[in-house]
Amino acid sequence: MKKSFDREIIDYGHRKFRDDEFWKEIPAWKNVTEAEFGDHMWQQKNTVRSFEQVKEILGSRLTDRVAKDLEEGLRKTPMNIRITPYVFSLINWEDAENDPLRKQFLPLGTQFLEDHPFYMEDSLAEDTDSPVPTLTHRYPDKVLFLPVSVCPVYCLYCTRSRMVGGSTEGREKTVRGNKENWPQVFEYIKNKDQVEDVVISGGDASMLSPSQLKEIGETLLDIDHVRRIRIATKAVSIFPQKFISDEKWMDALIGLKQKAKSLGKMIMVHTHFSSPNEITIWSKRAMDRLFAADIPVRNQAVLQTGVNNDPNTMIRLTRQLGYMNLQPYYVFVHDMVPGCEHLRTTLREALEIEKAVRGTTGGYHMPTFVCDLPGGGGKRHIASFEYYDEENGISVWKAPNVKPGEVFMYFDPIWKLSKEAQKRWADETTRNQMLEDAKKKVLS
Repeated sequence: MKKSFDREIIDYGHRKFRDDEFWKEIPAWKNVTEAEFGDHMWQQKNTVRSFEQVKEILGSRLTDRVAKDLEEGLRKTPMNIRITPYVFSLINWEDAENDPLRKQFLPLGTQFLEDHPFYMEDSLAEDTDSPVPTLTHRYPDKVLFLPVSVCPVYCLYCTRSRMVGGSTEGREKTVRGNKENWPQVFEYIKNKDQVEDVVISGGDASMLSPSQLKEIGETLLDIDHVRRIRIATKAVSIFPQKFISDEKWMDALIGLKQKAKSLGKMIMVHTHFSSPNEITIWSKRAMDRLFAADIPVRNQAVLQTGVNNDPNTMIRLTRQLGYMNLQPYYVFVHDMVPGCEHLRTTLREALEIEKAVRGTTGGYHMPTFVCDLPGGGGKRHIASFEYYDEENGISVWKAPNVKPGEVFMYFDPIWKLSKEAQKRWADETTRNQMLEDAKKKVLS
């Protein structure tokens, strides 16, 4: 007997977008008008960049406990504070410790855990696979271009924390993204006729000036074999006013789109929403603007403990992105970079969440859950490992078309393993034996 499908059981909450004046709950911005809040220049001018600003802006809403914890966190984090008023206002300051946005953008000292023994500053080996400065060439037909090293907001989970933003108390950084490197990059791409796909990232592409965006885009479009350009910016999620009110920047982007179309090529935007709490009517307005300009937008979320590592949150995020014409593209298992051990999940968590999300929406809106392999193996579907020792949190992978003959390993966070497994990891001899045993399972 066929089951009837009761459409009334569907939760339509993903069609609703927060549209209240939420920023007025912040003492320093209680008199800010909607017009001011929607101005990209106001957002940039009032971006929060220091602990002192946090205290001043929040006033009595910042408890002594959270203030002390935040101050301690800033001594440990590899990332500076940089957060737009838009995101800052969306944090639930009555429960800041548990808020998913605070967890992504503002560090608390008590949250930090010791880095995994096999963490890497450059987990994805982008510097290793760099033929010229600010360019990574790993896949045959795709390159990653990093012309800028700043962002409108600094994420604590940043895979490029080694280079993005300024130096912190715990991390000295070298400035990258120098425009002097651009001619080398363009020349390299011109001479590699297998390159069809260029990702412009950083940092964040929204921090390029309109003239810089135009220069980069037009130079690449004029290279015959370049067919696709992806402009990577988190601004759609954390700085939507950029697309609503920065007319010069949007004119540059739309101009590139029109030129690309005339050449039979593609321009698209890649962005990062990781929590439904980031989505408001401002997000919808930004997406409406991009959709009207015929610019496709794809989303790349990062799986994070306490942010989105449960099925209901990920289902809501996926469906709401799709509803505002933003394609859920990737969900990344967290990279093994420093200062992020408390945010990482196990591979098993990712596998179970993907199972739960699949079937809740159309297949073309189902994100692919991937592990970007430590050591530069590239993005692999989370179920494509060669071997997974779940008890000890060790997975072994191959990437035959990226780096043939090599094996790559990803490790679950030790704090999520059993006490017995944690003891094994604490002993260096036992730890090394576990790694050798795992490799033998694949290589034998």
